[in-house]
Amino acid sequence: MTSTARETVLGRIRDALALAGPGEVTVERAYRTGRTLPGRERLELLTGRLVDYRAGVRTCTADRTAEAIAEALRERGARRVGVPAGLDPAWLAAFDGEVRQDSADVPAPSLDALDGVVTASAVTCAETGTIFLDGSPDQGRRALSLVPDLHVCVVDLSSVVAGVPEAVARLVPERPTTLISGPSATSDIELERVEGVHGPRTLEVIVRTDA
Repeated sequence: MTSTARETVLGRIRDALALAGPGEVTVERAYRTGRTLPGRERLELLTGRLVDYRAGVRTCTADRTAEAIAEALRERGARRVGVPAGLDPAWLAAFDGEVRQDSADVPAPSLDALDGVVTASAVTCAETGTIFLDGSPDQGRRALSLVPDLHVCVVDLSSVVAGVPEAVARLVPERPTTLISGPSATSDIELERVEGVHGPRTLEVIVRTDA
């Protein structure tokens, strides 16, 4: 492109920008956020998605949370488990292994010595099988849920919504958000699935049906 042609093109761009004016642009965000599903349908849809992602799924009532967590950890052979500082201690009452409380002072690489982690969750999308963590005290920092090889995540059915817009509407934009859609996995150039590359190799989801 000659210098003259270049100046012509740039001049037209400047003219177009000047015509557009410096006014603020309003972006329409008319997302569907009012979809609802009965509890049983939400549970069935979520379970189906999670199973497709090769996640383990078990349901329990709120008063059986500790037993369900202990069972999941025992079946996966976990003996050293990390938990966020705000997790309900009663949830680990039935676990007979070592429980280590995480904090910002714990170096992220050292979390690899844990067999697994147990966290709560903020909201879950049934349609995509996606669990959202927002860094609340019972969910902890992002490293805690990404470094250990096993993540046991507790989901209250009352926090499960139909779709992504409904889930996002429940989140606080300023909080750090981690989206989990099954165990961490990717595929190589020959489409061979490899799990545990960018996060936990194993995801166990415990859905509390009356919470």
